[in-house]
Amino acid sequence: MSYITHVTGEFAITPPLTWTEFKDSEFAPDTIVNSYDPDLILRVAETSVDTDDGPLLRRTATALVMREIDEYRAHNLLDQVQKALDAFPGHTWTGRLDCEGQENTDMWRVVVRDGRAVKVEPRIVWPDEDGGL
Repeated sequence: MSYITHVTGEFAITPPLTWTEFKDSEFAPDTIVNSYDPDLILRVAETSVDTDDGPLLRRTATALVMREIDEYRAHNLLDQVQKALDAFPGHTWTGRLDCEGQENTDMWRVVVRDGRAVKVEPRIVWPDEDGGL
């Protein structure tokens, strides 16, 4: 059995990606054929817009989220987030992915800073022994 990492959270995309921007992307739900690659997927929102020709279905990608992968190992998570950032320039990415491994001290996050995917690890600080908690 390999080491498993549980990942929660998302990156909201502002403005949302248009259909033209994401339809052929490896992160688009309709293009994924491999059960383990890529690790992330775009969340697509569909809205009906009234037009002179009748209702039009508009699809936009509003967030980048983790796929449901059994026994996920997170080896390439940081690279995958960066690949998505690079694929869609001109958008703002807000949020984070919280990652927790099988060991109780294995916690970290993926955040976006200045257009780069960054791994952030927590700092554990002991309280002052004289001051209590």
